[in-house]
Amino acid sequence: MLGGIAGAGSADAPAQGHPQAGPSALAPAGQELEAQYAAMLGAGRAEIVTVLPKINSQSISAYQQAYADEAAALMAYEATYKGKARIAVDAQAKAEAAKIGKAKAEAYGEAQKRTVTAARPILADLESLLSGGKLDPLLVKCAVLAEATPAGLAGFARQGETEAALVAKLLADDSLMKQMLVGGGAKGGNYGRAMQIYTEIQKASPKAGSGILQRVALGTSLEQAAPGENNSRFNIDPVKRYLHYEEAYRAGELDAAFATMTAWECRMITDEPNSEEDLAWCREMLRNYRPDIVSKPDYRWRYAWIVRTDVPYTDPLPPQDDGTSRIQQLLCGGGKCGPRAFVGRLALRSFGIPTWGVRQPGHAALAHWTPQGWTINLGADWKYSTWEGRPGPDFHLESQARAYPEDFIKVLRARWIGDALGEQKANPAKPGTGGFWNRLALTLEQAIVAEAKPVEVALAGEDLAEASEPSKPEAVVSVNMDVEDGRISLSPGGLVSIPAAACSYPTNSTRKIVFMKSFRGGMQLNCSKGGVFEYAIQLPAAGKYELTARVVTVHKGLTLGLQTDKGGGTVNVPLPYTLGKWQQTAPVTVTLDKGMNTLRFAGGKDDIGLAIKEFTLKPAG
Repeated sequence: MLGGIAGAGSADAPAQGHPQAGPSALAPAGQELEAQYAAMLGAGRAEIVTVLPKINSQSISAYQQAYADEAAALMAYEATYKGKARIAVDAQAKAEAAKIGKAKAEAYGEAQKRTVTAARPILADLESLLSGGKLDPLLVKCAVLAEATPAGLAGFARQGETEAALVAKLLADDSLMKQMLVGGGAKGGNYGRAMQIYTEIQKASPKAGSGILQRVALGTSLEQAAPGENNSRFNIDPVKRYLHYEEAYRAGELDAAFATMTAWECRMITDEPNSEEDLAWCREMLRNYRPDIVSKPDYRWRYAWIVRTDVPYTDPLPPQDDGTSRIQQLLCGGGKCGPRAFVGRLALRSFGIPTWGVRQPGHAALAHWTPQGWTINLGADWKYSTWEGRPGPDFHLESQARAYPEDFIKVLRARWIGDALGEQKANPAKPGTGGFWNRLALTLEQAIVAEAKPVEVALAGEDLAEASEPSKPEAVVSVNMDVEDGRISLSPGGLVSIPAAACSYPTNSTRKIVFMKSFRGGMQLNCSKGGVFEYAIQLPAAGKYELTARVVTVHKGLTLGLQTDKGGGTVNVPLPYTLGKWQQTAPVTVTLDKGMNTLRFAGGKDDIGLAIKEFTLKPAG
């Protein structure tokens, strides 16, 4: 019966930081507050126990046994791919390891199905409780008190009258507490700090109270309530970070999907460790330099493809004291898996795409949102992934279940009950842990995904980022150009304007010469790896001309050589390091004939990329 469930929950080891875990170190004033919050939690817990429905004890026993069997099957499966033992030394050993892994994966899958089946009678009995929101005000208050702990809240509140008032205001706002919990809860249980940040953002912006901007404010507050791997080494000002995204959103600089993000997703946008200046720079750089990546139809590689095109796999240079940021230096000079992942994460978050850091054995990668679901870039499968101690499969399961919010709220209510009762939380890194309600929540998540059968998003990180170029180069895409994109014009003063897209050769994209629509209209050209391109131009008079080009570069030391029909060798066009901005090159002088001339340009054979908008010829002298 229910009494057995409550007893099992309270008998579990208390969660770390829970007031029962040890004596309070608070001063007398703090101890009074702690006692006050503890009394609230105790009263709420007692009320919850009285209203929970009775559940058949045999159903509970069958479910608990199935859950334990599933945990054992999961541990056996994990043993096939964790640690050094997963590395096979020859083809036969690899085949045998794959066979064993497949068998254990299937055994785990079957065990998981049996757990879901065993849980169904219990879930049927709890349907009205978990589907309805009648108990939500009581549950969310108890869950916040339990997660924050009375001692933790008292420690924050005793800092001053303002802090105490913030805690009181939060505990009186059922709607906000529920939003916080649905958004994933305050990091580290620091609900006082989360409330403080949220209040400061509301004061800083009148637009932070509704819609997507309210969700950005909430997600930022929850995530920045405590340091994590993403922000522990950086001084992120959460209010400044929110205002940065508000400004970018209102300016239309973010991905169109940004407006649809939940608070849970927003916390994985605004937690970028690099500065607001780097975020703004990255958006401008990509729009100028590779607008085709910004508009890429395949969301698996939209924005993050810049890693594939422009961040070579190499030993990174030491930090340079040249006025550029470290992330700019990594894009310029390259790096191995970590630096490449850092650039990809920045590119995605700068445009408002939720991104989850990924650690894999001896490797760094990233996971991010797409309209079809989450995927991994630059790395292996979810099962090899962790972030801040959380296993990738657990994160992936939650991301899939959250796609069905009317069902996922049932998962949360089960967790809130478990938290309110003082249960041990389920630790995803330790299969089989957690009290009854927390275990049931996990099983319900599995049941939601199993029933919905969401389409699995194909992973986009097949090469583990351990190479400068993907093993399967992207297909060359033809671009339709307007007549004006290829029109060379001559002004009355003899000035010749040559759009970069007005090539006589090639006339469509190749692997080394790519035509693309510019962000602000017209066309541009990207040249890499020794690409060659030509222009046929008609001149009214022979003579010397000064040639300049409007270019964007993100790498140093690029070269562009020019040859003409007149011969005389190659003229080197100087290319500045523009850090992703459009800039005019210094003029070079060339001698051309009256009538038809051919300008033949060639990039450096090892150069990664150069964006060109247009060339200009001006009569010298």
